[in-house]
Amino acid sequence: MASLNVSSLGEYIREQRRTAQYSLRQLAEAAGVSNPYLSQIERGLRKPSAEILQQIAKALRISAETLYVQAGFLEEHPAGGADLRAAIFADPAISERQKHALLSVYEAFVAENTNHGRTS
Repeated sequence: MASLNVSSLGEYIREQRRTAQYSLRQLAEAAGVSNPYLSQIERGLRKPSAEILQQIAKALRISAETLYVQAGFLEEHPAGGADLRAAIFADPAISERQKHALLSVYEAFVAENTNHGRTS
């Protein structure tokens, strides 16, 4: 799994917010998070959960997967399993630990099939 770089994630969110012409307060309100919390995320002081990233992505009208990749929750992959990975991280019914475990199992199966020349 990719490593988390909280600082570059915050910079990316700030860049997307400015591109969308949102103030910090406007994005916080649209994403349903507090203004100070969003500010801490942008400054690289807080590591947001997948659910918070999903809320921010929705408010910015970008894909949650894009933020998951930026946060290090996902590695950039060809489109094949991208929707599955995004769906797993967006599911509020399972914990962060369970999400990572589920993705590890999925990625092990993909690697096994790739190594054996099968991809379906």
